[in-house]
Amino acid sequence: MTLPFYNYFANGKTDENEYVSSSWPGLNISAHERHIKAQSPMAAQALSSAVYGGGMLELDRIFNIYVDRHYRCEDPPRDIEQALNEWQEPRDQCAGLLTAVRLEHTSVQEYTSDEFGLLCCTTAGVSNAARAGSERTVFDAAGNKTMASGRDHSSPSARNLTMQPYVPGTINIMLWLNGRMTTGAMVNAVQTAVEAKAAALADAGVLDSENGLPATGTTTDAIVFAVRQAVEEPHPMITYAGTATTAGAAIGRLVYDTVTESLQAGLLWKERIRHK
Repeated sequence: MTLPFYNYFANGKTDENEYVSSSWPGLNISAHERHIKAQSPMAAQALSSAVYGGGMLELDRIFNIYVDRHYRCEDPPRDIEQALNEWQEPRDQCAGLLTAVRLEHTSVQEYTSDEFGLLCCTTAGVSNAARAGSERTVFDAAGNKTMASGRDHSSPSARNLTMQPYVPGTINIMLWLNGRMTTGAMVNAVQTAVEAKAAALADAGVLDSENGLPATGTTTDAIVFAVRQAVEEPHPMITYAGTATTAGAAIGRLVYDTVTESLQAGLLWKERIRHK
């Protein structure tokens, strides 16, 4: 089952709120009213772009927290910290992500080999899809809105489309690798994951919400990549994670598939709502 929490959120099946990993011993993903929680029994080394718990850190939990699409708070880390307090969760050794994607559209897929195990958990929404390097609205460090110039100022789509307001909508990716990996390879793995995400959006025909060009992501995407680094396990040290490696190929495939599946689930839900 690759949408493991669909029945929990959509059909009220309260006994279907847990997913137990087959690739990472003890890793459990659970669904709650407002969030998805992934928890490992041991801390892992992580590389994160999360709004809460970003950077290089050790963590044992990742939270993907639902917010309304009209969420406009100026202090997301504060809101995540308040949520953790409400759920009586320790605020250290964790990362927190925010999403406006319906949590029943969470996609989970795994891969296991003799070298490593891998789990990918993704929610994908593209209401604010964007193309890196193109002309579109951007915000500086103070939150001021301006326009960034791309190479093609004469693009018909860029000239004719009306600017849309900034709204939350994001692709959040959790990757858990049961193996050993150098820090450089972890950066390389994130690069490969981002390439796979962009490929999934291209194949799905997702366009930048402002200029109509093929999107490479959204304006608020986030990723957390956690590596177990267990020295007692007989896993070889992974030093490279590009697309021509077994690790990179697995990362790319799972990211591509989960982004695609979560997007498709969202589109099917919108179709059902439209025809009611």
